Amino acid sequence: MRRALALGVTLALGVATGCGGGGSPAAAPGSPATPAAPAATATPFAAPAHPELLLATTTSTQDSGLLDVLVPDFEKRTGYKVKTTAVGTGAALAIGARGDADVLLVHAPDAELDFMRAANGGRRLLVAHNDFILVGPPGDPAAVKGRSVREALAAIATAKETFISRGDKSGTDLLEKALWKDVAVPAAPWYVESGTGMGQSLVVASERRAYLLTDRATYLARKDALQLAVMVEGAVELLNYYHVITVSQATFPKVNAGGANAFADYLVSPAGQSLIAGFGKEKYGQPLFFADAGKGP
Repeated sequence: MRRALALGVTLALGVATGCGGGGSPAAAPGSPATPAAPAATATPFAAPAHPELLLATTTSTQDSGLLDVLVPDFEKRTGYKVKTTAVGTGAALAIGARGDADVLLVHAPDAELDFMRAANGGRRLLVAHNDFILVGPPGDPAAVKGRSVREALAAIATAKETFISRGDKSGTDLLEKALWKDVAVPAAPWYVESGTGMGQSLVVASERRAYLLTDRATYLARKDALQLAVMVEGAVELLNYYHVITVSQATFPKVNAGGANAFADYLVSPAGQSLIAGFGKEKYGQPLFFADAGKGP
């Protein structure tokens, strides 16, 4: 049984937010990130009446380490306790469509808009973006390095070099399938579905000396343990947008609406955006995500 309707507090995090159902802006991966703000001191808060908050999110936010930074800070500031389910975006949206999560953090805009049109979502806010990249064995047996992404996929199909697909209806998987539609019909034995999240799919691709479409953040977080190199990057069609969606209380009365709204507000607040913009800079010499709050619906 789900818990009773949340009447918890929603903290004022110093940002204006609104309902969303539209698309994302065409921000480039190299666009300036939100300037880092000084670390805020947690202010006293009234303990939430229903502190458990159910978050369903894509695996890339977990595998990259971003949630390990955001969730503890949010909990410290608000008193909520986040229970995270990290799955592909398709699965995360399905969890939300059953009312089994309070808030979603996902990255498949078309599928998200379908979710909103079905009255499953309350608010949808742009949080951040990074980009997808095509990686492969350093020797590049299909000779794809530097080509456009569609030219690269065509070369992989022609050479019948192994390509690993997540095959899990995640945001990454949906984009990959859309790109293949314009090029070729991928087929076994060279086209292999891992059925796993981003981090594990990278391991499979490395072990099998295969090509793979991945988000840059998870690749950078794992690359030291991988035998994979970046082959294709920088195309506008490879931009990767993340939105936070509160699950509709009107459709699912038992969701923790107070907690969901507090988490959404936190992600687009100066505090949340500062952590997102700075994440990865010290360790990798570049941000793993670009903060986008306020740039679009």
